[in-house]
Amino acid sequence: MTRTGIGIRTAQTRSERLSGQIHVYDGAGKGKSQAALGVVLRSIGLGIHNVMESRVLLLRFLKGPGRTYDEDAAIEALQRGFPHLIDQVRTGRSEFFSADEVTRFDRQEAQRGWDVAKGAIASGLYSVVVLDELNPILDLGLLPVDEVVKTLRNKSDYIEIIATGRGAPQPLLDIADLHSEMKAHQHPNAAALGIEGIEIYTGDGKGKSTSALGKALQAIGRGIGQDKSHRVLIMQWLKGGQGYTEDAAIAALRQSYPELVDHQRCGRDAIVWRGQQQEIDYVEAERGWEIARAAIASGLYKTIMLDELNPTVDLELLPSEPIIQALLRKPRDTEVIITGRCKNPPAYFDLASIHSEVCCHKHYAEKGIDLKRGVDF
Repeated sequence: MTRTGIGIRTAQTRSERLSGQIHVYDGAGKGKSQAALGVVLRSIGLGIHNVMESRVLLLRFLKGPGRTYDEDAAIEALQRGFPHLIDQVRTGRSEFFSADEVTRFDRQEAQRGWDVAKGAIASGLYSVVVLDELNPILDLGLLPVDEVVKTLRNKSDYIEIIATGRGAPQPLLDIADLHSEMKAHQHPNAAALGIEGIEIYTGDGKGKSTSALGKALQAIGRGIGQDKSHRVLIMQWLKGGQGYTEDAAIAALRQSYPELVDHQRCGRDAIVWRGQQQEIDYVEAERGWEIARAAIASGLYKTIMLDELNPTVDLELLPSEPIIQALLRKPRDTEVIITGRCKNPPAYFDLASIHSEVCCHKHYAEKGIDLKRGVDF
């Protein structure tokens, strides 16, 4: 049977690898640190179901304690509920600086963070180690690249390493099993129309839904910490059934903060291919859109994640014009995040204030290595 177009694999259709890989997210586009947070959310979700399978260290360089980040409150809430699943360390200054502004303090903080990372990697206590903003630390010369590369190359086979940030050095990219570059696209039409708060993550690389999940975690944290009215909707197409590890972490946050988070899935628990769509696929896609359309128009949600909407439109399960009209009429303070690859970009891409194309330079799946629960889905 011929399979054409875009098919999104569901959790139940996936086999799973056991070995850990080295992921690098870099580039000028938005979504790198968000991808790291998305992995954290999935890893915690996996650990909620099976504590022996997942423990994560979130090590955040260049994000010292002098500044509050949106995601902090959500991470702290997850730490309170599941202290055995996540540890977080923040190092460095809380503002950006250039290579000619590097101080002794910056070098000390970078080394302090790296000492924590080395200990975590050697300890065997963690299944996932997230090194957020490691790339610019190396690019600024705050740590020796050779030492970092040697440590990561010699990690235990089961440990997953996530490194993020602009300016990943070539030696790190050489040992990476996955390299996704976030490329920024500009849409002048959005600025001309005065539209803000529409983010699109597309492309053939890994990190689109993961970045959106990280964005959702940031938004939930904003609702917990700074703005009690900041309500979040996570709407996902083409991902029916069960087995998605982020569900448990989202459910835990919903249990603690039921007024802040809503989460809906639609679609069959099967891959949908162009030319092989079933009636239920259209029904489920429309059901999801009715929920999303009402949410956008209501103004009740400050952040709305429309995960895999792009391939849903590309598979012609939904028309693009109603989506355009809904986005044009959305409340100004409502952020909409749209994800998914597509061969034929829909017209609503022109409305994006932020558009990151996730380009695949390297992916372990190309070598026949399976995806991993708690990291990839």
